[in-house]
Amino acid sequence: MKLLKSTLVVLSLFSAGALQAAEDMTIRLATTTSTYHSGLLDYLLPEFKKDTGYSVEVLAAGTGKSLRMGQNGDVDLVMTHAPKAEADFVEKGYGVLPRKLMYNDFVIVGPESDPAKLTGISDVTKAFSKIAEENETFVSRGDDSGTHKKELNLWAQTKIEPNFGGYKAVGQGMGPTLNMASELQGYTMTDRGTWLAYQNKLQLAIVLQGDERLFNPYQVILVNPSRYPDVNYQGAKSFSDWLVNPKAQSMINDYKRHGEQLFVANAITQ
Repeated sequence: MKLLKSTLVVLSLFSAGALQAAEDMTIRLATTTSTYHSGLLDYLLPEFKKDTGYSVEVLAAGTGKSLRMGQNGDVDLVMTHAPKAEADFVEKGYGVLPRKLMYNDFVIVGPESDPAKLTGISDVTKAFSKIAEENETFVSRGDDSGTHKKELNLWAQTKIEPNFGGYKAVGQGMGPTLNMASELQGYTMTDRGTWLAYQNKLQLAIVLQGDERLFNPYQVILVNPSRYPDVNYQGAKSFSDWLVNPKAQSMINDYKRHGEQLFVANAITQ
């Protein structure tokens, strides 16, 4: 009986140790739906695991939700695209070691018939104003994501409250928002990566691009281990280090959908 008990204790300790070891080799990443839907992470993560042995558990949400997960200590690092919210996250002590990672851009898409006549307009605020003045359908993510924050900032620049009859905030990620805009034959703002991933399934077209205000920078930020000692800080730092090094930066630049580059790596130049 004593031998059996001793064996059970040893097995229990071994199981606990194995579980802890597995947890130490798993990294929890909260990130935007754009990095997920674009396929970028599916492209990067197998190579990261091959190089380091770490597995990454991806929790894809909007930037607001991702940062809240970081604030609650529910993840080990965040990869987001809302500079003001990220600066606040670091300033309040929730995040450490913020690093520029890459950028892409937003585009305005809408019905091929373009009822608001936006084609040829290069100023995104003028385009938004025309949509509101014509009371055309505009589908907003309405989910506190980086895309939603950027959209609201652009509406603020027009001095128009986005509460006109055609404005619909759906509280969804980028993919469902694009699908709804297509179904309703309305306009929306999307990151280029998700657009390229979805465009063949939609009855929409790009009606405006290239305005410098549509620039979309991404950062990777570690959750502060001083505030949350249980986070896998070492694993998270390994992932951050890997992302900003030349190999991953080159992979980011090389990643394409439908022959188009989705993201431009910008960590090497720091």
